[in-house]
Amino acid sequence: MLSRSWPPRRLLAAALPLVLLAWAGPAALAQPSGVAADAWALADLRSGELLASHDAGERLPMASTTKIMLAIVALREGGLDREVAVSPRAAAYAAPPYSNVGLRAGDVLSLRELLMASLISSGDDAAYALAEALGGGSVERLVEKMNREARRLGLEDTHFQNPVGLDGRRHRSSARDLVRMSREAMQYPLFREIVATRYAVISTPDREIPLTNTNELLFTYPPATGIKTGTTPAAGPCLVASAASGDESYVAVVLDARADRFAASLRLLEYGFSAYDRRELVRRGERYASVEVPYRRGERVPLVAGESLSALLGPGDRVRREVEVPDEPPGSARRGERLGRVVVWVGGERAGSVPLVAARGYEEASLWEKLWYTVEGFFSEEGG
Repeated sequence: MLSRSWPPRRLLAAALPLVLLAWAGPAALAQPSGVAADAWALADLRSGELLASHDAGERLPMASTTKIMLAIVALREGGLDREVAVSPRAAAYAAPPYSNVGLRAGDVLSLRELLMASLISSGDDAAYALAEALGGGSVERLVEKMNREARRLGLEDTHFQNPVGLDGRRHRSSARDLVRMSREAMQYPLFREIVATRYAVISTPDREIPLTNTNELLFTYPPATGIKTGTTPAAGPCLVASAASGDESYVAVVLDARADRFAASLRLLEYGFSAYDRRELVRRGERYASVEVPYRRGERVPLVAGESLSALLGPGDRVRREVEVPDEPPGSARRGERLGRVVVWVGGERAGSVPLVAARGYEEASLWEKLWYTVEGFFSEEGG
C-alpha cells in the first residue's frame, strides 16, 4: 500500500514495459511422489506458502506434535528460569506406554528444562509437569490457553483436549494448521535452538537426565533443523520436519505415515529444494522508472528500488513486475523520497511490493521557470 504522505493522485503504470520472466524449473516435478500418509503438506517456512499437499485440511489426531503449541504458550509467557517440583500426577507419565524421560515426583527442574525434555525426547512426563506449571497447577487451564492461542493464530482445524497429544475424540489438527503452528513457533530463537538439538542433559538436584532427539532427520539429513515427532495408536506415525539450505527453508508435515515417516518427510523436503528456488526479483538501488521534474521539460529523475524483494519460484512460475508512479510528481523531492512502487506477481499471486525512491533530489521550480514552461508550451502547441 502506498504511503499516506503521497498526494491523492491517480497512479499510472509507467511507460516502462512489464517484465515477464519464466522460471525454468524442472517441470517434471509437478508433485512430490512416494509420500504415503493420510495427510501431508510442504510449505515455504519463510512465507507459509503451501507448495504441495494431500488432504492438508483434513482434521486428524496429531499425537505429540501437540507439544509445538505447548511450547508456543510457554515461550509467550516467558519466565522459563522458574523452577518447579514435579507432581505425582506428572510423574505417573514416566512409565509405559507413555513417551517419557523418567521424571520422579519431587524432582525440581526449571521450566526451560521441562520444555527441552518435552521437545527433544518428547517426554510426556515433562510436558505434563510443564503444563501444570503454566496452568497455575491446572492442566485444564493450560489446555484452555492452548485453544485460545489456536484461535488467535486462525487455526480452524485445531482443538486440544490435553497438552501432550494423547488420543481424544476432539483432539485434532490438520497438516495445514501444523504448518502455521510450526511457523509461529520457529519465530522464537529458543524453540529453534531446542528442536535442532540432537543431545542434551537436564539436571535434578540428585541426578542428570540425558536427552536424545526423537527426530532421526537431525542425525541423517544435514539440512534438517527440527521440529517434532509424534505417535499414538489413533494418529499413527507423525512428523513435522523443517530444513534449510542457503536462503531456502521448508517445513513438511506428515500425518499417519503408511511407511517410514522420516523417509516421507525427506522426500517432501528434497522436493522443495529441487523444484523451487528463491530469486531476487527486485534489487535495492536498481533503476525501475523515472519521473519528469515538474516545470523542467526533458529533465527526469531516476527512481530506484528502496529495498530488495525475493520470492520462491517453482516449476513454470511466471514473474510480472508492475511499475507505478504518480502522474503528477510533487513540486520538490528529497533524495530517497518515495515516488512510486514496484508490485511483483509470481504465478498469478501477489508476492509483494517495493517502494521506488528518488535517486537524487530536486527543488521546486521558481516562478520564472513555471512561467517560461507555460509560455514555451503555448508556443509549441501553436507551432504544431
